[in-house]
Amino acid sequence: MKLADVEKRGAWLFSEWRLTYRVGWGQILKAAALIHHYMKEPEILTGFGGSEQKADASDEKGIMALEEAGYLTVRGVSEILKVPLMITFFNQLDLVRVTVACATDEFKEADYKAFNLSMCQFMDSAELAMY
Repeated sequence: MKLADVEKRGAWLFSEWRLTYRVGWGQILKAAALIHHYMKEPEILTGFGGSEQKADASDEKGIMALEEAGYLTVRGVSEILKVPLMITFFNQLDLVRVTVACATDEFKEADYKAFNLSMCQFMDSAELAMY
């Protein structure tokens, strides 16, 4: 996965990532299941356009059974990165949006190089889980 952009908005870093290939719903569910496993108090949201709903999925089996939607968001506190995190995957696209709280020194500024070093392995692991 490649970091396309990162910018600071208030107490959050907003970033966009490009997957190697466009992905379908089944691949998104695999990545979401992996990320969900490493979150404290995780939530999953799905939706189309402006309508969003919280998914009733608390484990891998529940996640893998979610009905197809336009996007899927996993949010919670990452046990790996130690910060609040929100990742949104878009169905049939190569776009992933990631929002990270500026809660540690590692994530205080929207420096492209530093942010990429902090997040790249995490994001690559999510992409690899899709296959």
